[in-house]
This record gives sequence, C-alpha cells and structure tokens, in this order.
Amino acid sequence: MKDIRLQQLVDSAVAMGPTVLMRGMQLRRPIDVVKAPSLSIDDKRAILAAWASGFYAVDSKPTLRQLPGTPEPVPIDEVQSALIELDRR
Repeated sequence: MKDIRLQQLVDSAVAMGPTVLMRGMQLRRPIDVVKAPSLSIDDKRAILAAWASGFYAVDSKPTLRQLPGTPEPVPIDEVQSALIELDRR
C-alpha cells in the first residue's frame, strides 16, 4: 500500500512539472511557449521537452500530446517544431 501511494505522489509530481512553470500563463500551443517573454530559455525547453514526452501522449493516439491545463491535444510534430524554433532563436 505504501508503494502505491508513493507511486501516486511521483506520478502527480511528474504531471505537475511543466504546469508549475506555466501557472497564470495562456499557453495554448507549443509556439506560445517559445514566444513567452517571462520564461527563461531553460524553462521553455523544459516545458516543451515534457510536452513531447510519452508521459503526455493521448491514450490510443500516440501522435498527440496534451499537457494539463491546455485546451486540446497537439500533434507531436508541432511540439518538435517549437523546439527547433527555440534552438534557432
């Protein structure tokens, strides 16, 4: 029982990771992260990397990702394009 509770806490912390950085921001699409002036490059990269991870894949739709607090899933290609754009800047 203790192991189950610990795993639930870890899962919750992982799920909250990028949303903590996004609090109070209107980030609907990955490019919004790139354009956010109040985030550091490292924070932007962390949010986009988390968004791209399989942890946020939509069940039965592996090409879609959705972060908690975002209105709809986005294609993984859009997240990867945002990471490329971040590297260009």
